Amino acid sequence: AKYYGVPVVLHSDHCAKKLLPWFDGMLEADKEYFEKFGEPLFSSHMLDLSEEPDDENIAICVKYFKKMAPMKIWLEMEIGITGGEEDGVNNEDIDPEKLYTTPEQVYSVYDALSKIGPMFSIAAAFGNVHGVYKPGNVSLSPEKLLTHQEYTKKQINSPLERPIFLVMHGGSGSTEDEIKVAVKNGVIKMNIDTDTQWAYWDGTRQFVADNQAYLQGQIGNPEGEEKPNKKFYDPRVWIRKAEESMCARVGDSMAKLGSVGQYPRNEKSRGAQVGLEKKTLSPAALVSVGVVAGVLGSFTIGLVSKRR
Repeated sequence: AKYYGVPVVLHSDHCAKKLLPWFDGMLEADKEYFEKFGEPLFSSHMLDLSEEPDDENIAICVKYFKKMAPMKIWLEMEIGITGGEEDGVNNEDIDPEKLYTTPEQVYSVYDALSKIGPMFSIAAAFGNVHGVYKPGNVSLSPEKLLTHQEYTKKQINSPLERPIFLVMHGGSGSTEDEIKVAVKNGVIKMNIDTDTQWAYWDGTRQFVADNQAYLQGQIGNPEGEEKPNKKFYDPRVWIRKAEESMCARVGDSMAKLGSVGQYPRNEKSRGAQVGLEKKTLSPAALVSVGVVAGVLGSFTIGLVSKRR
């Protein structure tokens, strides 16, 4: 990030209850890094305890947020169920009614976490489904997110029109209009794992289709029987095509989310992104200090000797 002059968020996603020991390990790494550099190793962590009862979900989030807030680590949590299948959690046969989080559920999260700090977001379900499905099979209702905002605004008498930071899970396959409505109603992050997976593969697929005749052996292609094909089957070549395709897909989503051009590149950015980087003496400075200390020590000893 320091070379590109833009902020980069390192985020861990979808930590279920059974994976909390891993979460503990990441927080230990964050703490160690924070004590050394003044900023955390990870920018944000996500706890997905949506399968647990709401009270337990919120209580565990509160417990961890109290540890994260002093290190300026963002917490994303999920309340309500996202349909489909992701990371071994299968909700493909879930009751459709459970795919919509209520305003009361969202406010209960806000009420608990806002007492600790402001750096948190809520992934509230509004018909979201992991993966991509045939149009018409998924009923996404981003307009419901406005109801959450209005309810919490009223409860806390907030001057803000959108007092809650919301997250859109299952964004792959969403229409541009659905994304616009979600952003208008307070969504600050959208997950598009499935679409980026396809984009990565599509870059590889297109490269293979365009260069089929050069990928049948190490030697021999339409240009000659003895012509080498290394520059075609070299993983650095076709993986690069996959990466370029995925980058383009991410860029497309950034445009739809309205984030393009919102952060001007900082040519001077070379330090910590969060908090204050702890100042330490350079090795050269330490050597200089050592030399000065040695000279002063020798001078003091000389004076003492003369007095004796």
